[in-house]
Amino acid sequence: MFDTFDAEILARAQFAFTVSFHIIFPAFSIGLASYLFVLEGLYLWKKDKVYLELFDFWKTIFAVAFGMGVVSGLVMAYQFGTNWSVFSDKAGPVIGPLMGYEVLTAFFLEAGFLGVMLFGRNRVGAGLHFLATSMVALGTLISATWILAVNSWMQTPAGFAINDVGQFIPVDWWAVIFNPSFPYRLVHMVIAAYLTTAFVVGAVGAWHLLKRTAPLRAGKMFSMAMWMAAIVAPIQIFAGDMHGLNTLEHQPAKVMAMEGHFESHPDGAPLILFGIPNEKEKRVDYAIQIPKLSSLILKHDINAPLAGLDTIPEELQPPVFIVFWSFRVMVALGFAMLGVGLWSLWARSRGTLYTSSWLHRVAVVMGPAGFVAVLAGWVTTEVGRQPYTVYGHLLTSQSMSAIGAPAVAASLIAFVIVYFLVFGAGTFYLLRLMARLPRDPTPELDEGPIRTSGITPATPHHGAHHGH
Repeated sequence: MFDTFDAEILARAQFAFTVSFHIIFPAFSIGLASYLFVLEGLYLWKKDKVYLELFDFWKTIFAVAFGMGVVSGLVMAYQFGTNWSVFSDKAGPVIGPLMGYEVLTAFFLEAGFLGVMLFGRNRVGAGLHFLATSMVALGTLISATWILAVNSWMQTPAGFAINDVGQFIPVDWWAVIFNPSFPYRLVHMVIAAYLTTAFVVGAVGAWHLLKRTAPLRAGKMFSMAMWMAAIVAPIQIFAGDMHGLNTLEHQPAKVMAMEGHFESHPDGAPLILFGIPNEKEKRVDYAIQIPKLSSLILKHDINAPLAGLDTIPEELQPPVFIVFWSFRVMVALGFAMLGVGLWSLWARSRGTLYTSSWLHRVAVVMGPAGFVAVLAGWVTTEVGRQPYTVYGHLLTSQSMSAIGAPAVAASLIAFVIVYFLVFGAGTFYLLRLMARLPRDPTPELDEGPIRTSGITPATPHHGAHHGH
């Protein structure tokens, strides 16, 4: 017979599974909508049909990814009522209106203009069509804003009171929305979405450069993606550092788990690069560490004291092993993205951006890197919040519905089967679409390096620097 603890673990696993599938698609569609906006803007400005052809290529991929994101999001809302009804009741007065605002503003904006963007080019003027693309891109950003406001409030709750029946009641909506971690999370997530899209676009461009199917179109998209990687990856590392400092201030136990600091360090904490967290013995086995560097990063003082998990009651500590490693996966991929961006700058300066087969191969391999980094980041922030759903106020164990483990297990199995069938087929279809970049219209483009529209190995500064 299952006990309550098992039901909680299963419910958490179910939500983690469904939200992991869901976040992949918004992370892609947020960046891709902005990329479409840039492509159409460049076409209207430069009158270069290559940008229009790339727009038409990527808009179909966007439509499929957007639809899959909507469907996967509906399942998450369903779970709030089945597995987490106590959380819904207690946090509903705060969470409900924010989710409603997301639908009323972002979703309606996206839905209202999506059809015009996808099917209206020959039915409306160029200006109105560009407006539609702009509104879809804006809608995705507004959606991210509301969703991040909800999640950030759960991480760093503010602007509320608790009534006699234990419900969170908003008393200051400004403080609720603009809670202490909201700006950092929003910036970090939006940049992550842009990087995720950039590396998908870069991988597709690199693939077609290697296959020589459409060097003009592939070169354009690859160059634009590499500009984004080179410029935005350093910004993301800085934004992540600022987000980490904010987390240290408001959720110190999460940072302790990320750093693997089971013990306090009164005279400077080491940065543990790798190791195996041993939660039973409260230490990191086989640790490879740099003395005092963690204090320098987190406190900007090499000798600054840092508290450890020994200052947190054991029942309130997050799972260290998962948080420790998910954080390192995210950081490692972030620096790998930076490395590819710098490599592309070096290749661009040498005039080999479109001919460097090793750069193209690495770019193809790095195509999924953004998705993995986003998932690792969300695992870090969500598992690191445990054992709370509303940090410091509502425990996860107090948030569950009165539901038995067998029922949760049955729905989890059903979700796994259906998700892998439906979204596996959808992902396969997306990959098929990406592999079908139309050939360049001019035959001589297939015979060597790109030599039209101003794109040649000797002129790597082409129009992409105006874009993504």
